[in-house]
Amino acid sequence: MKNTMLTLIVTLFMAGTMLMGCQSSAKKVENAENKLQDAKNDVTEARQDLDKAHQDSVAEYQQFRRESEARINAHEKSIAEFKARIAGEKQENRAKYEKKLAELEQKNSDMKKSLDDYKAGGKDKWDSFKLKFNEDMDNLGKALKAFTEKK
Repeated sequence: MKNTMLTLIVTLFMAGTMLMGCQSSAKKVENAENKLQDAKNDVTEARQDLDKAHQDSVAEYQQFRRESEARINAHEKSIAEFKARIAGEKQENRAKYEKKLAELEQKNSDMKKSLDDYKAGGKDKWDSFKLKFNEDMDNLGKALKAFTEKK
């Protein structure tokens, strides 16, 4: 009797569990459609974030380029002004100054070429380029300032 009762209880329990665990086909389709819509929304948001990041990156590069070109132009102007100042110097001094100015002018030209040749290659590459470029520009500016103030 105990055995029969235990078997009956276990059977009823298993049957109840199976019936409760089953979903109708309509419910499964609805769940799948909801998941698909959520995934589409996630893709749309990700695409918008990517577009915004790209626009921000382009704007940052353009701003950096304008600022760098202004610095390069300022260096070119400073070199031209110093060339005009040394025109009346003795030949010996003028040759020495012109040699140093040629080196500084070449560095400035190299910086301009480096800026023109830069190709986008990811955030890490951009950050590295920007850091090195700014450091080189600062060094060139300091060298130019130190040289032109000596005279």
